[in-house]
Amino acid sequence: MRASILSLRSCIRSNTIRPSNASFRAIHHPLEAIRAVPRHGSQFRAAKSLSLSQHQCYHSSPSIQDEPTIYALSTASGRAAIAVIRVSGAACRQIYQGLCPSAPFPKARHASLRKLYSPLLPPSPATLLDSGALVLYFPAPNTVTGEDVLELHVHGGPAIVRAVLAAIPQCATTSDSDGAPQYCIRYAEAGEFTRRAFDNNRMDLPQIESLGETLSASTEQQRKLSVRGTTSSLAARYEHWRMLLLQARGELEALIDFSEDQHFDESPAVLCASVAKQVRALGIQMDAHVKNAMRGELLRNGISIALLGAPNAGKSSLLNRIVGRDAAIVSHEAGTTRDVVEVGIDLGGWLVKIGDMAGLRRAGLVGAETVGAVEQEGIKRAKQRALESDVLIVVQDATAGMDPEVIETAKQCADQGVNVIVAINKIDQLDALTSTHSTLAMDIQHALGIPGDRVVFISCKASTTAASSDPGHIQAFITTLLDTFRDMTAALVPDSDPEPGVWQESLGATERQRVLLSECIDHLETFLTAVSPHAAASEFQSLDADDEVDIVVAAESLRSAAESLARITGRGDSGDVEEVLGVVFEK
Repeated sequence: MRASILSLRSCIRSNTIRPSNASFRAIHHPLEAIRAVPRHGSQFRAAKSLSLSQHQCYHSSPSIQDEPTIYALSTASGRAAIAVIRVSGAACRQIYQGLCPSAPFPKARHASLRKLYSPLLPPSPATLLDSGALVLYFPAPNTVTGEDVLELHVHGGPAIVRAVLAAIPQCATTSDSDGAPQYCIRYAEAGEFTRRAFDNNRMDLPQIESLGETLSASTEQQRKLSVRGTTSSLAARYEHWRMLLLQARGELEALIDFSEDQHFDESPAVLCASVAKQVRALGIQMDAHVKNAMRGELLRNGISIALLGAPNAGKSSLLNRIVGRDAAIVSHEAGTTRDVVEVGIDLGGWLVKIGDMAGLRRAGLVGAETVGAVEQEGIKRAKQRALESDVLIVVQDATAGMDPEVIETAKQCADQGVNVIVAINKIDQLDALTSTHSTLAMDIQHALGIPGDRVVFISCKASTTAASSDPGHIQAFITTLLDTFRDMTAALVPDSDPEPGVWQESLGATERQRVLLSECIDHLETFLTAVSPHAAASEFQSLDADDEVDIVVAAESLRSAAESLARITGRGDSGDVEEVLGVVFEK
């Protein structure tokens, strides 16, 4: 193994072997041969089902521009007061001159009112496209794409938008009086503006992922999460970690390449021990980052809540009070709810998905009623839904005793890390909260192992007392829910880096970033095992100068770890990231 790696390293450094990334991927991954087809070819455009007029490059002579000029409608399609058409590329001036032939070029970053005409005919009322459009010009490189950008704010009628979009590529057929070269102008592909922003270092990959979440955010917590990610702090942290790994790898590479020719003050074991100390500290920070990313997923995808209780405990009534409408059927008949009723709402800024489920009771006879096969299936689904939830609300009837089936399922959920809240319902049927019911609350708290502030007395009736500002204590119950949400989604701060502001941003890490960070941690653990084979990675032991260390495997582990980080940011010399970029930009 060591000899093979050293031989391959020698061949590559002496230019004997110089495979390209694309060739390597095509050989080992047949699908890469398909991905390698140029994305601007006619086959690709046909596959995308886009019209030829939108994609064809209009030019009579070869263009000297490396990139075609692209354009697209930036606002939503349909009727609106204003529609924004964005153009990016070297042909912005030529497009303006084609649409506004008799008007001076606008001052940079100043809105100018212009009439837009068809570029193929002389300006006249018959060739007028829009009688009043705001035109803005942004010169490179300080633009959203890093290129010249032209924005046309036209009237938002569908016919006007279509006419202007059709006229833009026709501007490429015109030429300046001094014989300026023609340009390639085509409609932008999905995510192409963002791709150019990335290529021109205007945005990094984590920022781009957060940008997509910003556009789709529907709750306040989602907005905060996405806005944090639009800064460059996450990418800067990932790149800092990658550079630390490259530096550590460089020290090991020096031992591999020059140990026979040079004298080192430190033995390989001592040097590896020093590097391992840095790697362990880095692994702790990455582990906290991964855990925060999982917490951020609750903000991004929503918190799953399950309502659990015996029949007629008031689960459906509580659901209706929380969502503010009759989302579930309420009846005195036991077993009304047979399947899981899912309701998604914005609760205090958090996206939550509440599931009302069948009441739990033993199969067989209950009084004069029989638990049939349909209800048994509903009970089975209720238990499964409870175990898969993030928050479990146990609804307990204050006028009845604890149901062993409910307590058993709730305890199982609590043991698996589900956050459990108990709502003791129907207190309106009691004269007062007697010591007996306080004992009931303590018994439930002890049985489930939850703190006292997670047990709330409520009533789903309209009011319990006329003078109460919180009828039924529903608002107090919702406050308990929101406090639970805050605890679940608060950022974890490692002791080695006690800076809360920095770690708040780690909540915005996407699932893709979390998976790659976990992969990086695995490689770091492999490194620690290689330099200390007799100790667990989390329990690294000091090495003696005479200890044998597999430096080649250790260095390779650091290279793989750095490659995982490079795939997160899309930058760096370590790792091939092309397949990652294509997926991200098309979103």
